Amino acid sequence: MQFEPGDRRRVLPRHLRPQEAPDVFSYSIRPVRPGDLPHVREIYNHFVSNSVVTLDERRSSIPYWRDKFAMLSRLGLPFLVAVSPSGAVLGYALAQPWAGKNAYRYTVEDSIYLGPGAGGKGLGSVLLQALIDACEQLGIREMVAVISDTKADASIRLHARLGFVEAGRMGRVGHKFGRDLGTVYMRKALRPSRRRRFFGAGR
Repeated sequence: MQFEPGDRRRVLPRHLRPQEAPDVFSYSIRPVRPGDLPHVREIYNHFVSNSVVTLDERRSSIPYWRDKFAMLSRLGLPFLVAVSPSGAVLGYALAQPWAGKNAYRYTVEDSIYLGPGAGGKGLGSVLLQALIDACEQLGIREMVAVISDTKADASIRLHARLGFVEAGRMGRVGHKFGRDLGTVYMRKALRPSRRRRFFGAGR
């Protein structure tokens, strides 16, 4: 069909127009690799510099993360990353010893952080659930979360959705950006699938 000058092409109604494929937020979750550590560091340091989600005030270093990676590997504890199809690290989750005493060997503290643009898409729940599953497979019995009580509602909701319950609060135990900060303690009883082998040496 030809159109004369001045003719207007017919515009299809909205419901008949071809639909553009929606952007799909896709990722996979796997154990961290040494090459991921610089990206993990940058995600964490963003929160150190810009929020009270962590009470750290000093930006972390690559040696710090190498040491943590080595320690968790030695103890057999999970350290997971979520990566995009292109390999970009979108977030991470890890379980670390709750305390240095041997009697705490069945209890871990979780840590979960998402990079810019990765929040609000369900990734936090998937990462935390993967961490819980990995800990249960290792024989861990309890998981504890220590959450800042200021602007941490999203983290509290995330943990509550996955079965964590509040275990207590401590007020004014931290101070950052000129403000006094408290902490919220949440815990979840896990369902270990096998007996825990303890790899670390405690006091």
